Amino acid sequence: MIIRTSTNSKSAEPVPHVLTALIGKTGFWNSHRYSQGTQVFRNGEVPEYIYQIREGAVRSYKLLSDGRRQIGAFYLPGDIFGVETEGRHRLTAEAIIDTTVWIAKHHRLFENLGEHELADTRNVFELLHNSLEHAQNHLLLLGRQDAHEKVACFLLEMDRRLKKPPVILLPMSRTDIADYLGLSIETVSRSLSAFRDRGIICFNCHREVILKNRTKLAEVALSIHRYRHWMHPDRQHCSD
Repeated sequence: MIIRTSTNSKSAEPVPHVLTALIGKTGFWNSHRYSQGTQVFRNGEVPEYIYQIREGAVRSYKLLSDGRRQIGAFYLPGDIFGVETEGRHRLTAEAIIDTTVWIAKHHRLFENLGEHELADTRNVFELLHNSLEHAQNHLLLLGRQDAHEKVACFLLEMDRRLKKPPVILLPMSRTDIADYLGLSIETVSRSLSAFRDRGIICFNCHREVILKNRTKLAEVALSIHRYRHWMHPDRQHCSD
């Protein structure tokens, strides 16, 4: 693998082995840094590059006709993005915080692969499959009617993708979370407060969340009947 480091890169750290399978050992990967709020690419642009996040986080979004923003995905370290099935980017991508990515020319995807490198493609397809799975889970999440369920699903998704850390460091703001879940920021805050008051989560600070009871949070996410009644004590309990 030939590595070329961009002028704003912080280091010349070797490219992860799995990325070799994307463009072959003769391809070039640059390490590039995007400052917080910088656009990576814009909706409607022709895809030129593919990306994998080294550190930081990126959101993809689209502005709706009424001016609202719908966030389509959050990309975290290890995620690959920028791969499109059509000739244009469908969403705009933007760095949520200062973010460093591996970047390579889009047209080199799967070019110049040696025989032994083909075996590594399974790891790449696993990464791409994970991105598809995130998108499918997001669609299922948006289909939920209860705000508590949506917020619980989001916290469990972040917990899973970050490998169940002791403390979940959320790079995104509550406004981002609201635009991802199709809720208002006030509704997201109320749900988080409800979980905190019931001892399910606690906060170290605004974006540091500790999941104290994953089982109860999963019950909310799965809309288990007894837990819906506990979260909404004003609702009359219906017999089976």
